Order: sequence, then C-alpha cells, then structure tokens
Amino acid sequence: MAGLRARPARAILSALGIAIGIAAMIAVVGISSSSQARLNDELARLGTNLLTATAGKDLLGKDTKLPEDAVAKVGMVDGVESASSTAALPEPVYRSPLSDPDATGGITATAADTALLDVVSGTLRAGNWLNEATSTYPAVVLGQTAAERLGVASPGTQVWLGGRFFTVVGILDPVTLAPELDSTALLGEDVAKELFGFDGSPTTVYERSADEAVGSVRELLGPTISPESPEQVEVSRPSDALAARNAANDAFTGLLVGLGSVALLVGGIGVANTMIIAVLERRREVGLRRALGGTRKHILLQFLAEALLLSALGGVVGCGIGAAVTGALAFGNDWPFTMPAVAPAAGLAATLLIGAVAGFYPAVRAARTPPTAALNS
Repeated sequence: MAGLRARPARAILSALGIAIGIAAMIAVVGISSSSQARLNDELARLGTNLLTATAGKDLLGKDTKLPEDAVAKVGMVDGVESASSTAALPEPVYRSPLSDPDATGGITATAADTALLDVVSGTLRAGNWLNEATSTYPAVVLGQTAAERLGVASPGTQVWLGGRFFTVVGILDPVTLAPELDSTALLGEDVAKELFGFDGSPTTVYERSADEAVGSVRELLGPTISPESPEQVEVSRPSDALAARNAANDAFTGLLVGLGSVALLVGGIGVANTMIIAVLERRREVGLRRALGGTRKHILLQFLAEALLLSALGGVVGCGIGAAVTGALAFGNDWPFTMPAVAPAAGLAATLLIGAVAGFYPAVRAARTPPTAALNS
C-alpha cells in the first residue's frame, strides 16, 4: 500500500483501466438481466397463452382470406377461453381532408371486434373502447403510434378516414402482444360494413386458451378455421416473438461482454507496465531489502501483492460503476433492477487473475535482481 501511495496518480490511472473494463462487463450483464426481468414480468402479466391466426398464401402465391365465421369456429375449440378479430380496410387515415394524400404515416384503418381489447390485454391511455353503440357510428380508437403521427392528444378530436370525419373516442397504450395495433385506427365492424362495404372476413384472429391447452389449440386452429386448406392459415404465438427478440439481445450482450474483456485486457497491460516501471525505479529499495536479509520470496510477494492490490482497487471501483450504470438505466426505463450475484464475483475474480498475471513478471524480475547491482544502480 505504501508503494501505491508513493505514486498516487500513476496508481489511479492504472486502476482506472481495470475499472473501465470491469464496469463495462458488469453494466452489460446487469442491463441484460434487468431487461430479461422486465420481459418476464411483462409476460407474467400479459400471459403467454395468446395465439394469432392470419390468412396465408395459396399454392400459386396469392393471398387467401379467412372465412367470415372464423371467430365463431375458433370459439368452439376445446381449451379456447376467448376469441376476437380485426380486419384491415383499404381506407386511408389522415389528420384532415387537407393533408397530403401521400403522407399516410403508415397508419391503417382496421375493423375491430368489441372483445378485442380484453383478448390482447390492451389498455387505454385515454377515452373509451368501442362498444355496441360507438361501433355503429363513425368513431375510432387510435393506437399509440397512430395518435402520435396524427397529432391527436386527447379523445374528441376528429380525423379524416375514408373520405369523412371520424371522432376519436379513445387512445390505446402500446399493445405489447399485438404491436400491429399501435399504428392503426380501429373502428366498429358495423360502421365498416355500412360505410366501406366490409364483408365480415377477418384479417387476424386472436384467441386466448388455457395455458396447458396452448399446444393442442395451436395444432387445431388451422384445420378448424379452414378445414379444406389448413396450411393456408398461419398460426403464431406473440410471446415467442418477444422471447426471440430477447435471445437476439442476449447475443448482442455477448458481443458487448467480449468488448469489455478487451478493455479489461488493456487495463491488465497497464498494470504490468506500471509494475515494471516501479521495479526499475525501486532497484535501490530492492537491493537494500536483500542486503538486510530479505529473500527472493519476500521481494516476489511484495511486488505481486502490490499488483494484486492495484487490480483489486480497479475491480471494486469498476463493479460500483457498473452497478450504478445498471441502476440508472433500470430506473430510467422503469425496469426492475437485477444484478446476478455471480457477475461482481466473477468480475473481482477476473481482476485478481489479471493482476496476478500482470504482476508476475515484474515481481520475478525484482526478486532476481542481485543486491549489489541494485545498490549500485
């Protein structure tokens, strides 16, 4: 410790290299774990028993259509608890009739069943969902993205849909399990039939089933909806897409941990450089200790311990920085703070290992210095 205190600036800079590498690794692991915890909490709240069925393509590659009674058929499958549907409409949605016809903003008009919100576990940011009354009038509920792009901040505003004004009665929060609804303007099926000639054929069917029945229901949806061509019905599980996205994030996390390891290696090289310089500068000290009875083992342990202490100092600071960064990001994104206990333990162990490797050669070099040569330097 006295050796490190004698040259504090050099010691701090050397420890900083270790600290940056450890902080990067701890932060990456902590952020990944917190993100995973947030996903697990979200899936536990939303459930993983939602399945969607959409029309696929026929043998000639042409788009097919789901039958009008698709929702009714799905409701009769054993294990299905609830079902609903949406149908995409070819009507454009604008802020006003004066808007640029080409500036659609990717917003689509969609006819929605009144049970849709409960089936997809959606929530309202403002206003009300479609009901038996509003479904028969020119009223819409906007997804979050659609509301932002149209500049609608509250219900009561009117938008231009299909050549006429529709009144916004509600605005949705982001729909995690059905993100396609975020950029849609949802209107009732009755008004869609009356004004736009909607034929009742859904584009997407959503269904909730008992957790233990998800597998069997998934196998039955295609044959139930289209007995003649079950292969033309595409069935998916939205929670699987979330899990796949998290797996991709894990792969990216591995890359970042590798970059942190490179930074840690650079920090170790800095420690080795510091210790080599320390040995050269303290040759007279080494010679004096040897002349007073110190053995090569004593000198070896002194410099090795100094390198370990320097690395450990950087490791502790790095763990603290990494945990602080993880906590800040978790708080900012409203994630649960999660830090695997193995992460800081592995980080400290890595710093000690690097310190031992980095300090071994300088320590051996100091121990092999002849006392007479050291005193005469």
